[in-house]
Amino acid sequence: MIFLRRHALSLTLVAVLPLLAACENSATSMMVEDRNHALVLVREQPYFWSNEVVQYIIASRLPDCQRREKIHPGTVAMSPMAVYEAGYLLWALDQGGRWYLASTEECRVQPWDNPGGQPPGPIVGSFEQRNGEVVFIPTGNPAASSES
Repeated sequence: MIFLRRHALSLTLVAVLPLLAACENSATSMMVEDRNHALVLVREQPYFWSNEVVQYIIASRLPDCQRREKIHPGTVAMSPMAVYEAGYLLWALDQGGRWYLASTEECRVQPWDNPGGQPPGPIVGSFEQRNGEVVFIPTGNPAASSES
């Protein structure tokens, strides 16, 4: 009994650690030219007991600009996010019918009310969950993925 009292905090921490490890915190990029020019999907699950995952898109073209914008939350079981060409340094992102425009010219990301829901250009690839990891899968090479 004395052992339990003395070590109650340690035992509690050991019991809680596996639950904390279940939280998602990932970042995966679609490189445009190199590692300094990319779109990055960031997913953070702040509480292990919640199924909600906070999501951000980072539009980055270093050293000129970089901006992180919060988008609609996702779930632990991620809906794929398709990425389409939409113009010069401009991409349209579709995740479950929610559309966003991301520009790396000025590093902006904004929701887009896409009338008709049709992609504005050819698909580039998609952010997907594979084997518990979020990866970017370029079109035409289903086995390839970017570095997380």
